[in-house]
Amino acid sequence: MEPIDLLCGNEEKDSEMLRFLYSSALRKMNTRISILEQEFITIHHYDPIEHVTSRLKTKESIRRKLLRDKHETDHVSMLRYLNDIAGLRIVCSFNSDIYKIADMISAQDDIKVLIIKNYIASPKSNGYKSYHMIVTIPVFMADGSVDVKVEIQIRTIAMDFWASLEHKIYYKFEGDAPEYIKDELAECAKMINALDDRMLALNEAVQSIEVKKNDDKA
Repeated sequence: MEPIDLLCGNEEKDSEMLRFLYSSALRKMNTRISILEQEFITIHHYDPIEHVTSRLKTKESIRRKLLRDKHETDHVSMLRYLNDIAGLRIVCSFNSDIYKIADMISAQDDIKVLIIKNYIASPKSNGYKSYHMIVTIPVFMADGSVDVKVEIQIRTIAMDFWASLEHKIYYKFEGDAPEYIKDELAECAKMINALDDRMLALNEAVQSIEVKKNDDKA
């Protein structure tokens, strides 16, 4: 069953139902990520996740996005055109962790991956890097399950730092920042990427030392 099948035409009741569905999907996804994280720690003795945050888009945010894309602002349009009403952000330590986490999510039998946007392999023009997945997860109800879309963003601490500050700066200019600000942000993105690469290299060096120590003990 799809969320659109539950719409009854009553504005208030439909709003309550959709908020329930999306918040339930986020709770379920948060629980699933926590279980996968604990499994990974148990097997590999290493935690690839620094922290996880989640959010539901506000009514005003949904309305603005639909209007910006020249769509109607009703519930049908919201379900048809928006994939990021429910969002989960997973912040990890190193670049390599991003793909491990994405693979773990993709391997879940009840999670369907609809769209992947790899802004790490192909960064946005402003320097933005992150790994985006649009998935559905079933929310089980009395009359059956409903597949609900969730956007998952996976990024490193450094990528998250840059993206958070870039968002704050652009918000002040209402999305139309001066060119020199854009150029500075792009340069900062390059420095962040270089830092990510160096930290990954350091981590790999530490792991190599640990493996050698274990081999020597054996």
